[in-house]
Amino acid sequence: MTAQDNKLGDTDDKIFVGKGDELAWLTLALANRHGLVTGATGTGKTVTLQVMAEGFARAGVPVFAADIKGDLSGISEVGEAKDFIVKRASEMGLNFQPDQFSTVFWDVFGEQGHPVRATITEMGPLLLARMLDLNDVQEGVLNVAFRVADDNGLALIDMKDLRALLDAIVPDSGKKGPDAEEDPLAPIRKAAQGFGNVTKATVGTIQRQLLVLENQGGTKFFGEPALTLKDFMKTDRDGRGMVNILVADKLMQSPRLYATFLLWMLSELFEELPEAGDLPKPKLVFFFDEAHLLFNDAPKALMDKIEQVVRLIRSKGVGVYFVTQNPIDVPDRVLGQMGNRVQHALRAFTPRDQKAVAAAAQTFRPNPKLDTAKVIMELGKGEALVSFLEGNGTPAMVERVMIRPPSARIGPITAEEREAIMDASPVKGKYDTAIDAESAYEIIQKRIAGTAATADGQAGGSGGGILGQIGSIVGTVFGTNTGRNRLTTGQRIARDVTRTVTDKVVGGVVADLGKSVGGQLGGSVGRALVRGALGGLLRR
Repeated sequence: MTAQDNKLGDTDDKIFVGKGDELAWLTLALANRHGLVTGATGTGKTVTLQVMAEGFARAGVPVFAADIKGDLSGISEVGEAKDFIVKRASEMGLNFQPDQFSTVFWDVFGEQGHPVRATITEMGPLLLARMLDLNDVQEGVLNVAFRVADDNGLALIDMKDLRALLDAIVPDSGKKGPDAEEDPLAPIRKAAQGFGNVTKATVGTIQRQLLVLENQGGTKFFGEPALTLKDFMKTDRDGRGMVNILVADKLMQSPRLYATFLLWMLSELFEELPEAGDLPKPKLVFFFDEAHLLFNDAPKALMDKIEQVVRLIRSKGVGVYFVTQNPIDVPDRVLGQMGNRVQHALRAFTPRDQKAVAAAAQTFRPNPKLDTAKVIMELGKGEALVSFLEGNGTPAMVERVMIRPPSARIGPITAEEREAIMDASPVKGKYDTAIDAESAYEIIQKRIAGTAATADGQAGGSGGGILGQIGSIVGTVFGTNTGRNRLTTGQRIARDVTRTVTDKVVGGVVADLGKSVGGQLGGSVGRALVRGALGGLLRR
C-alpha cells in the first residue's frame, strides 16, 4: 500500500510517519509497545510528536501530551498550506489537506487549561516523598502518617489535611499534671508511636518541605474534584481520539512536581484499567516531553516502580512515548521497553555527546546501507532515523527518513483561540471550581475543639458525626479499618464487589444526603462520604 492510498497517508492499521528509501509506518497494534523520540534542540522533535499525535487521533486513539513550549497547541487549529509544507508533502506523494483535531487543555495551575488535581491519598507516600525530596527516615515518618490516617478514617485530600495530620502525630512533650486536660489527639499520637519513633524534628523537616512545595504551586494540585483519568480516554463526535494537552511551560519551573505528576498519572492508569492484552490499537497514548526529569536522582524504589509501570501498562492498552534530547537520559532498563524509535540529529562536541551518539546508534537494528552513528550527526532539520516494530514485534532495520508535515497548524495558538476551545470543552465546569470537603483537617479541628466524639468512641472510627458512624460501619464490613495488607478473604471479595456497584449505590446515597442537608454543605458532605468512608476501600 502506498502513501497515496489514503488521506494523508494513514491506513486503518498504520500511521504514516515519514519517507526515505522506504516508507516509515507505525503499526497501531504495536503502538502500545512504547517508544522514544530523541534529538538535539531545534531538530524537529515537537513536529514529529505532533505528526504521531495526529495519526493516533485519526485512528480513534485518545492522546495525552505534555506541551513544554506551547508549540503543540497548534494541533487544535486548521493547518496552513504554506509553500514549504506543500512542497514536502508533494515530494512524499501526499496530497496535503489542512486539518484540525479536538483538543482539551489541562493545567496544574488552572491558568491555561482545566485544573488538574489529585488527592494526597491518591498520590501516596512513595511519590509524595519523591516530590518532597525526603530521605529514608523522613519517608518512613510519612508512611506512618498515611497508615495512621488509614486506620483512623482520616481522609487526606489537600495540603492542610497532611499538615494537620503531621502535627497530630508529633509526641506531646508537655508535662502532665494531675489537673492537666486530656489530649484529644492522644489516640492518634499513640498509634503513630506504635509504628516507630516519630520525632518532632523529623516532622518539622517534612513540614518545611511541604512549604517549598506549596510555594511551587502544590496547593493548587492537591484537592478536589480530583481528576478522573477516564476523561482523557474520550473520542469526539467523528470518532477521532481527543488530544489532551498538558500546558507545562510554568509547570517546568517545578521539575520535581512535573515528573511526579506524570508518574502518578501512569500509576493511576495502571491500577484502574483492566487487563486488555494485545489490541488492534491502544486505548490511550502518552507523550512525555523532557522525560529525563522523570529519572533524575530517582531513588531505587522509585526507579523500580517506573520500570514496573512502563513494563506492565502495555497489557492495559496504554502506549508511553518519552521525548528527550539524548537516549542516555533514559535508564537502560526502561530504554529496553521502548520498541518504536525516532532519532533526530545529535551534536557530538563533548565526550558525553559522543557517548550519546554511540549509544543511540547501538539501540537500532543495523542497516547495511547506513553508518548509523555517522548519519545521526548529519541529519537535517525534519530528518530522522526511524525504526518501528514490525508485524512479529521485532524492530525494523533503521531507515533515514524525512518526517511528513503535520496537517494541523505548526506553532502555538492565540489566547483568544485557547479561550474559545476552553468554552467548548466537553469537561467545562467539571473541574474548574475547587471543593473543600470535610477531611482530616476538619475532623482533627473538631476533636481539638471538643466537638468530636470522645477518644473511646473514635478508636478505629472515622472522625465523628454521621460520616464517622458510616465510615466505622463501612470500615468494619469491608476492611477499610484494617491495614492494606491485612484484609480477610471475605473483605477482599466484598471490596471487589463494591467496586462494581459503588457508582450506583453511592450516587443515590450522596444525592439523598445532599438533598437532606441542602446547598453547598450537602455537596461537601456527599463528597466527603465518598472520599472519606469509601475512598480507602476503592483504592486498595
